[in-house]
Amino acid sequence: MSSDEHRRPPGVTDATVEALGKLSAALDHVEDARGHLYAFHRLMGSAESTFEEATALIRDAGHDGLADRLDADVLGANPLPGMWSFQMVEAFDDGYYATVTGVERQARDDIVGGRRHVFEAEMKQLRRDEADPS
Repeated sequence: MSSDEHRRPPGVTDATVEALGKLSAALDHVEDARGHLYAFHRLMGSAESTFEEATALIRDAGHDGLADRLDADVLGANPLPGMWSFQMVEAFDDGYYATVTGVERQARDDIVGGRRHVFEAEMKQLRRDEADPS
């Protein structure tokens, strides 16, 4: 490998590198889930704006009862009890996400001096073409 930033420190075993690789992979899944949560948040914001437009159009078309129901039951409603989507994002980020990213960082700091992707870097080293050392 050309860089020490991904090199295994002396004394770190194969089993430890594999375990940290699995921990990193789990965090990748959490990052994907977080992205979906943020997408949910954006979609709910778009839905709210579109419901507002629909409510106005329904009211303009003379359907006040339906527009009143949308005003009362849909506009500004919580997607989950007590929370708008931004609150879901904040709760996730401040709770579970902060915990798992903190544990993963602590594992890297304590075991491999903060180096990231040691497992993946070694896999690259094993699989890359000798003619292409990048």
